[in-house]
This record gives sequence, C-alpha cells and structure tokens, in this order.
Amino acid sequence: MEKGWRATGARAQERPNKAAHVRVVANHRDPKPSILLAMASHNEIEIKFRAADVPALNRRLRKAGFRLVTHRTHEMNTLYDLPGQPLRERGELLRLRKYGPDWLLTHKAKGKAGRHKTRVETETKVADGAKMEAILRALGFAPTFRYEKFRAEWSDGKGHVVVDETPIGNFGEIEGPSRWIDRTAQALQVARSDYITTTYSELFFEWKKQSESCSDEMTFSTIQRKPRR
Repeated sequence: MEKGWRATGARAQERPNKAAHVRVVANHRDPKPSILLAMASHNEIEIKFRAADVPALNRRLRKAGFRLVTHRTHEMNTLYDLPGQPLRERGELLRLRKYGPDWLLTHKAKGKAGRHKTRVETETKVADGAKMEAILRALGFAPTFRYEKFRAEWSDGKGHVVVDETPIGNFGEIEGPSRWIDRTAQALQVARSDYITTTYSELFFEWKKQSESCSDEMTFSTIQRKPRR
C-alpha cells in the first residue's frame, strides 16, 4: 500500500483511529469564509470506468478476491460554493453527502493530471445534515449541483472498488495505491484506455450536452431513469 492513501466515507469506518476533522470558519480579516482542513488529509488516488454489466462486474470482483463491504445503498450528494463559484474556479469541491443514514462533509483539493486522478481529500461524519447545511448557508455557501446514485463498496484489504448506478449510466471506481489500481483494473477486464478521471458533475454536463437534456441535476427524478430494484 502506498503511503498517503486512506479509505474514506463508509470505508473510513474500518480505520476508526484515523478520523478526519473539518472546520468551516469565517475569517474576519477576509470576508470570504474558508475551509480549514485539519488532520487526516490524504491523497485520494482513483479512476472511474463505465460498467455496462453490473452483475458481471460483481462476479469478477468475487473472483478477484474482493468482499462486499457495503451493500447497495442510496446516496445523495450536494455540492456547495460561494457566489461566483470560486471553489469550482480553483478546481476544488465542497460536498455534503447522505449515504444511507449517514451524513458526510468532504473537501477535495484540485486534482493532479495523470493516468490516475490524485487529489487531497478531507472528510468527516456529520451528525445532522440539515444543521450542517444551515451552517454552510449562514457562511455564504449555496447549493450548486446535486447528483444521486446507488453505491455498493467492495474491498480486498488493500484498496476499494465501488459500483455506482447513476441516472446517466453505471460506473465503477477503483481507489487505492497506483500500482494496485492498475492490477485491479486488469483483473476486472478494464483497459487503461477506459480509465476515466473526470468528476460526476463533469460527466453529467458532458452527458447533458450530448443528450440535449434540460435537466440541471443528476437525479433519477429529473432524468427519469429508474434504478434497478
């Protein structure tokens, strides 16, 4: 395992001694609120790929020695930014996520280009999502984009693979050390030419342009793609 990589979200529950902490504060000398990232910031190294056949992907994961960590769970994500969207301009992300019953607040720094996507990520659980949203709004942040999916998480003890069912198609994500990502992709029959390093919001707006959809968010209700039951 490469130094600097650590699982996040529901995966972070497997490493309780490395909890991340995020504080959102307003600096009186600077009228713009800022995000203070404290402790446990780590490099997130990952790639996405399209998963046309989810049952077949699940079979390959089992054959490759992965175990199911989190069963298929509903997830709703909301991105926040300040007026003028300075976070987006800098390539950063501030996200409030509801994953099953859990709420998570995440900040991601600007990613580095390469075969894999690498960016510093800081994430922490939130006890009350509605109150967290109220705090963000009080500091001047506003929702800019929502995206929804059903996610299942798999692990082999060295890294993680997630399987996402979204309104614009199904995707897999492989997260872990760089060399492990390539070995895992090969085991799952994912070619390097199939690696995707763009975000879900970028994928959505590419899809929106191609499909000429009027939707402004990646949710099942607006795109009307029924998820598998």
